[in-house]
Amino acid sequence: MLVLVHPLGADRQVWAPVFDRLAAERDVIALDLPGFGGSLALSGAGPPTPAALARAVTTFLDELVPGLPVHLAGNSHGGWVALELALAGRAHTVTAIAPAGLWPAPLAPKRGVARKLARVLLPVLPLVARSRRGRRLALGVTVHDPAKVPPRAALRLLRSYARAPSYTEANTEMRAGVFVGLERIRVPVTLLWPEHDRLIGRPAQLPPSVRNLTLAGCGHVPMWDDPAMVAAALLAGSARR
Repeated sequence: MLVLVHPLGADRQVWAPVFDRLAAERDVIALDLPGFGGSLALSGAGPPTPAALARAVTTFLDELVPGLPVHLAGNSHGGWVALELALAGRAHTVTAIAPAGLWPAPLAPKRGVARKLARVLLPVLPLVARSRRGRRLALGVTVHDPAKVPPRAALRLLRSYARAPSYTEANTEMRAGVFVGLERIRVPVTLLWPEHDRLIGRPAQLPPSVRNLTLAGCGHVPMWDDPAMVAAALLAGSARR
């Protein structure tokens, strides 16, 4: 089973461009993290740190495949959550696209101006998504070629970003932390680094056991830039022994 974990501010639909390609060769689940998409926020479990979100995913997986490892893939914040799950022993393999948390020190807090603007513009987001220029302005930081994102998918991305109840807390917790323990993961780890990522860069030093690949021509959220290449990389990562 291959479990897909979305980036911060998105939901499971971010995997739509690659889902059928993956499902042709794997049993695949794309989930919504707590407080994103159709999932309720964490309740009474403390702040939504990547580790806390990983524990919530573990609870979900225990209902499907109790105690059994799965193949994991995640993008950005979801990549960090996938690495936490692997560190906890719930992975056969982990493939992380531009994973958050591998920065050398916590990041400074961010004011969230872009998200506030997205919330203000909620009534007109359908117009933004239908416009080629609007998609370029709204998605150009995350997708290298926003013209490849269909209007309906762009609208879904923008609404998910604007509406996610856990976004602010999860973003604060993500920026305030660092993932520790990459060298202690005992299953195959593949890190995929988009060539045109404007948000997260590849660290200067990584454990020699980690496989690193570049996604040519892709941005931070690469599923629309080159779905065939991304799907092939995820399938290859989940086939490692």
